[in-house]
Amino acid sequence: MQWGKRVLTCVAGVAAIISMAGCGGSGNAGTSASLASEATQTITPSTGSESATLVAYFSATGGTLFEIEPAEPYTNDDLNYNDPDSRVSKEHDDESLRDVKLTTTDVPDWSSYTTVYIGYPIWWGEAAWPVNTFVRANDFSGKTAIPFCTSASSSLGSSASNLAKLATTGDWKEG
Repeated sequence: MQWGKRVLTCVAGVAAIISMAGCGGSGNAGTSASLASEATQTITPSTGSESATLVAYFSATGGTLFEIEPAEPYTNDDLNYNDPDSRVSKEHDDESLRDVKLTTTDVPDWSSYTTVYIGYPIWWGEAAWPVNTFVRANDFSGKTAIPFCTSASSSLGSSASNLAKLATTGDWKEG
């Protein structure tokens, strides 16, 4: 399989995982696990002159690749944006709460990656807050960053350019 097809298959698999994880509860567990397994099987280390690629993403309900994972996981109640007392609603209303502590921001062999796909759900027209913490914590110098998102009602919007501003380095693509 050609390198480009491998990356496209990987991105499509991760997007499907994030989409299902962001939308569902336990009813999608079998499907998500199946897709996660398929996505990881398509990822193989690059060889020769091909550049290494990382797909980094945030999913409120889990995943199998490098997971941008809050130290305090989001519960279903936390994610209820219709409830003004939910965690995400409070973080939306008070930007000081958006500095979400992660379990780690250290990607093994970070320096070996030249392309980084960053996937996330859209929250109120922006990248989910945990992604901001990940982006601020890593040096994107010499890397091409390609954001992608899932959303039931919003486009990528300005989330990609906002992440590029947070990163301050790297070649950020439109996404």
